[in-house]
Amino acid sequence: MMGTYSMRLAAFAFLLLIPFTAQAAPVHGIALVGEPALPKDFPYFPYVNPDAPKGGEVVTAAIGSFDSFNPFILRGAPAAAAARVYDTLMTHSDDEPETAYAHLAEDVDVAPDHLSVAFDLRPEAHFNDGHPVTAEDVVWTFETLLKDGRPNYRQYYADVASVAAQGAHRVVFRFKSAENRELPQILGDMPVLPKHWWVSRDFTKPLTEAPLGSGPYRITKFEMGRSVTLERVRDYWAQNLPTARGLNNFDVIRSEYYRDATVALEAFKAGQVDWRIENIAKNWATAYDFPAVEKGLVRKLMFTRNLPTGMQGFVMNTRRAIFANKLVRAALVQAFDFEWMNKNLFYGRYARTNSYFSNSDFASSGLPQGEERAVLEAYRDKLPPDIFTTPFTLPVTDGSGNNRLQLRAALALLENAGWRVVDRKLVDSSGKQFTFEILLDAPTFERVALPYAQLLEKLGMKVNVRTVDPAQYQRLSDSYDFDMTVSVFGQSDSPGNEQRDYWSCQSKNTEGGANLAGVCEPAVDALINKIVTAQTRPELITLVRALDRVLLAGNYVVPHWHSEDLTIAAWDRFGIPSQKTRAGTDINTWWVDPAKAAVVDAARRGAQ
Repeated sequence: MMGTYSMRLAAFAFLLLIPFTAQAAPVHGIALVGEPALPKDFPYFPYVNPDAPKGGEVVTAAIGSFDSFNPFILRGAPAAAAARVYDTLMTHSDDEPETAYAHLAEDVDVAPDHLSVAFDLRPEAHFNDGHPVTAEDVVWTFETLLKDGRPNYRQYYADVASVAAQGAHRVVFRFKSAENRELPQILGDMPVLPKHWWVSRDFTKPLTEAPLGSGPYRITKFEMGRSVTLERVRDYWAQNLPTARGLNNFDVIRSEYYRDATVALEAFKAGQVDWRIENIAKNWATAYDFPAVEKGLVRKLMFTRNLPTGMQGFVMNTRRAIFANKLVRAALVQAFDFEWMNKNLFYGRYARTNSYFSNSDFASSGLPQGEERAVLEAYRDKLPPDIFTTPFTLPVTDGSGNNRLQLRAALALLENAGWRVVDRKLVDSSGKQFTFEILLDAPTFERVALPYAQLLEKLGMKVNVRTVDPAQYQRLSDSYDFDMTVSVFGQSDSPGNEQRDYWSCQSKNTEGGANLAGVCEPAVDALINKIVTAQTRPELITLVRALDRVLLAGNYVVPHWHSEDLTIAAWDRFGIPSQKTRAGTDINTWWVDPAKAAVVDAARRGAQ
């Protein structure tokens, strides 16, 4: 939900839906379970170094290209760096799963009847041109995102009845009902844009100049499609707030764009990039044997993440007739040989994902019992019977690469769906071969897609693997112009409104949405509506597990794998706080250690 605020709203809005305690007065933070861990006068987040030195320049790598600095609309390929220039009304704690603290806002006031929320802006808050941040800016931002922003904004804000400025510093959002308890934090996640800057610009078009924000960084230099340079705002208005101390410590952040991950890795090895999050198991096992690692100039860092891992997989676009039949989709799930891939491609580092809500309390298992079964019984006539009688399982092979049993099971499913093998080709009743394309946005995944395609060819299918540049991929996925692709459905600690974007009938044909599979089922829509309005955590767990079962039974995705480890390779130039976060670490808390940087930078210059 990922470099843009729209994806962040989807992947990272922590939304545990239980009733708020009635507020007698505005508060500094809201926790959707219990109370915020930090008091009103907390000096800084406990996982930062409040005395971290500011300074230094770092270089990061990005893949692909960009042609815009407006991440809030469908048009254009936005630079990921654009998000850093904006502040939000509230800031989430990295160590508390459902807690946000006032940032641009001085406090937040959730009405006792849950029908409104008010944010009181800090009088000292200002944009980086000196203009104050006002309630009018908040209203304009909300209305603009609702009208012209990416489609998911309209889904997230659908339960807001009105927004109004009450004076220069107070803004009030009124809700259509009291049931959508996540709305205060969703609205708190909203970046506030400067109305006075945008009035002379067309918000609906890609932005080709550096944007104005109120955040800790400003864009000072860029070469469109190739690089972006951010500089720390030295007089950043919020630098002494508890929500900002110890964060954003680098003076300069330069993002260099590379055509693919392989080139970016070579740039890192050459010392042209300072760190990289390594999410390819083979690279982690074999690619870091170069001299700088042996000399201790580059460190391999591994952090444990205590977060839901969601679902990654090959997504089948059910808008295509070839994937409309559930039996066909089930056959494609049967044919995937995870054990061979984990052994031969991933060095045994991954676990198979068997839930859309993996590594969380919301993952279903076994047969539905008790209240969960009662929830599903209400939709029995709309659900496959095996949800109630057969636990969901994924095929398991011996890892030898000879998965004949699974391929036979897949072929039986295909035959039941009306396909047959003629002259080693899988054909339909008219003799047309089963043919489709796997669309990728980077060559990295070809090493997974190609072996999978070869397995499917044993069934008589013709499978093409096509890799396009990220900008073209974005256009194709936004318009759902693909057969199969790879995607990640990130989940938070408390699933909520983002499920509408992932799976609802409303999102099926919404351009730029996240419902890549084209899911549109009455039971799914009904369960999502219940999830959004759930009143307690036990109720939420029951409903999400029920949704998980229905999605798994639909076989919309060929599930991949997940890991609880965050692996980062970094040139040893940095200081890192000793206290880890639930995500393992937050690079925004790192700083350049002058002594370490001097050694590393001298060694890199000498190697050139």
